Amino acid sequence: MKKLLNTLYITQPDVYLSLDGDNIVLLKEQEKIARLPLHNLESIVAFGYTGASPALMGYCAERNISIMFLTMNGRFIARVIGQSKGNVVLRKKQYLLSEDEHRSAQIARNFIIGKIYNSKWMLERMTRDYPLRIDVPKFKEISQQLSSILVEVRQCEDLERLRGLEGQAAISYNKCFHHMILQQKEDFYFHSRSRRPPLDNVNAMLSFAYTLLANDTASALEAVGLDAYVGFLHRDRPGRVSLALDVMEELRGCFADKFVLSLINKKVVNHDDFLKKENGAVIMTDEARKKFLAAWQTKKQEAITHPFLGEKIAWGLVPHAQALLLARHLRNDLDEYPPFLWK
Repeated sequence: MKKLLNTLYITQPDVYLSLDGDNIVLLKEQEKIARLPLHNLESIVAFGYTGASPALMGYCAERNISIMFLTMNGRFIARVIGQSKGNVVLRKKQYLLSEDEHRSAQIARNFIIGKIYNSKWMLERMTRDYPLRIDVPKFKEISQQLSSILVEVRQCEDLERLRGLEGQAAISYNKCFHHMILQQKEDFYFHSRSRRPPLDNVNAMLSFAYTLLANDTASALEAVGLDAYVGFLHRDRPGRVSLALDVMEELRGCFADKFVLSLINKKVVNHDDFLKKENGAVIMTDEARKKFLAAWQTKKQEAITHPFLGEKIAWGLVPHAQALLLARHLRNDLDEYPPFLWK
């Protein structure tokens, strides 16, 4: 099991990253604003960056410290990683299965099973915890719809049909999403998913959370020797971490969605934390991103019992656990990939 190490998030715009000995130095307008040791870092995430020195990138690549560059609103730009040390036999098996749509569907359906199952239990938990604040019959009806779709998914061996079933489940689940927002309803509402750009406060937070989750999952996959860019459900597209998007499907609801809802319902964020641009795009302020990232890191440290392994691990290690299980399945050590089933 890979040890969960620290991630350095750089949220200030126009910051240049450089190397001094074994330390990363942050420069803004030629002035040193911070200096941190690199030996205890696993990854660096920079928002709105000015640049990074070749010396720093080389140092990090040699020591398996990934550097990820995002725009200020969280859109992925690039990721710098070192030489792949993955098992060549494992990757050849991954590429071979990815080319076979039938076998891809057999693996991909377990990602979708995990996603729908976890979405269903998001709704069931709401009916248990807040029966007086939500429409329980509506939630139960949608939960039953998700159960029916799950039955079809378990038998599905066609990628297009699988995507259609996943889409049906997402539409059903999204009908309840707004009703899971229990506080600040005037400022936080959800009608539908908007991505590029996000058009409301909730979608801005969801996009940011999914970007962070995709990065964590991609790092976990690379760490076990898999190629994060070659997926089974999400097909090949230049620059897209397709396998990371596959694996993170299971965690969208129970981790990312639940996290965003908690920030709203606990009033960690409010309407002052968002800016609306002329084109309608909504982005978080610098201070909001700092609060979001601090809470994200805290959430990743929370303990959970892994449903398949039966071990207590931090939430932040769940992508690493799933990456290990997927690698074991591709090596034929497991008959089937066990999805993360949260309850």
